Order: sequence, then structure tokens, then C-alpha cells
Amino acid sequence: MAKTTGSKPNYLYSIVSVTLVLLLLGLFGLLVMQGQQLVKEMKEQVEIIVEMKDGSGEAERAELDSFLTKSSFYKIGSSRYISKEEGAKMMLEEFGDAFLKLDMANPLYDVVTFNMNAEFVQTEEMETITERIKGFGFVSDVYYQETVAGAIAENLKKISLGVLIAAVVFIFIAVVLILNTIRLALYANRFLIKNMELVGASWGFISRPFLKKSFWHGLLCGFLAIAVLCGLIYWAYGGRPDIWEKISIPGTAILFSSLLLLGISITVVSTYYVVNKYLRMRVDEMY
Repeated sequence: MAKTTGSKPNYLYSIVSVTLVLLLLGLFGLLVMQGQQLVKEMKEQVEIIVEMKDGSGEAERAELDSFLTKSSFYKIGSSRYISKEEGAKMMLEEFGDAFLKLDMANPLYDVVTFNMNAEFVQTEEMETITERIKGFGFVSDVYYQETVAGAIAENLKKISLGVLIAAVVFIFIAVVLILNTIRLALYANRFLIKNMELVGASWGFISRPFLKKSFWHGLLCGFLAIAVLCGLIYWAYGGRPDIWEKISIPGTAILFSSLLLLGISITVVSTYYVVNKYLRMRVDEMY
């Protein structure tokens, strides 16, 4: 029997490339699933500041609190009263001696801050609500940050699109690397393969070791991608103990299962294609 020649195939590059594909697709999936939740949380962190006129007391605060608690836009339990004395202490902590050098009477107002339910944090809704609050005779003014949540949502869309495009590019690269790696493996064993054909071995029997190896490689790629994604989730939430309350367990389980199946599909289908293409070649075409 002729001695097998050729380079030993290196599967490392194809494994890394498929893992990158799965990682990028997993990131895209997480952004789609968790993006809306993240935007919701950010919207509900937008603080509305209501300045009370001088002379306002407990009765006025109670009236405002009653209005808020009866309103559908109000996030329950989010209101907080800050007296102008407390506000001065906060300014002093933030600006230090620079605030004291102003050497004037406390210019601040008593304020009530609160947050809104996410569905109401839209420009038109917020303008309407602030105008209603300004209608109270004891309210001096109302402030809020206008564009934070909207900017976050827009940036998430751009990031998701970029990740998806990168994933498509890496799919192409991964398939090319797999095809070349399997082709090299077949070339290195070309004489053994043809001798097996001559003694009656079926194509299924010959291709089985390659398909089996590609299955385990695909599974490995899936688990590697999932491990990295779990690390990213843990990092993104700062290692908080309530991390699993912040993400969708069923959705994440489906995503991770899909990544495993996709990893196996990419490697097995690519291997099946190149193995069968190679087996159809004549002996003289192998040199």
C-alpha cells in the first residue's frame, strides 16, 4: 500500500472561526432579546424633577403625591422629596468649596422627583404630562432629560445591525476554512480512501469518521460560544446576584440550544459537501 503523504490538517482555524460566528449570532440574539428590556429599564430611570414654589408645604406635597399615585404614567414608589436644605448639602458634596464661595442665600427650591413607566417616556407624552404638573399653582417648573432613552434605543439598533453583518461575513470565512481543512484531511488520506472504495466500502462508511469529527467540532464550537456569552452576560450585569431575574431564561435557553444546533449544522453540512465531492473524483484527479 502506498504511503500516505500530505500535510496533517489543522482544525484549529475552522473551530475558532465557527466559534466566532456562533458568538456573533449569539450576541445578536441577546441584543434582540435583552435590548428592549434594557431600553425599558433606562427609560424608567429617567428622573422627572418638580420644583416647588417657596411657601409650599405638606398640603401641597400631599396634593402632588395624590395626583401622581392616581396617574397611570407614575412608576409606583419612585417619588422622593428633597428639601432645598438637602439640595444644598448635595451641591456642597458635589462641588465642594466652590459652592460655598458663591456666598449667597440658598438659591435652590424644594423638589419632588419621580420616575415614569417606560411606555410614557416619549417626547409627546412627557410634554403633555409636564404641562399638567405645571398647572398646579405651587409648582415652579418641571425638568427631565429628554433624549437618553431614545439615544440608547437607536444605538442598540446600530450595534445589532453591525453584529449581524459581522456574523454573516464570519459565516462565509468559517465555511471556507472548514472546506479547506476537510479537503486537506481527505488529500492526506486519498490513497487509503480509494483503497477502501476498491475493497467495496460504501461512501457512507468512508465519510462517517469525518462527519463524526465534524459533529464533535460543531458541538465544541457551540459550547465555547455559550461559555463566552455567559461570561459577557455576567460582566454586563456586574455579577449581580439577581442576574437571572433580569434575563429571559426560556429565551436564553432556546438561543443557546439554537447555537449548539447551528454549530453542528455548519460543520457537518460543510464536511458532508466536501467529502462527497472528493469521493466523486477519479484517482488521477487527486494529484
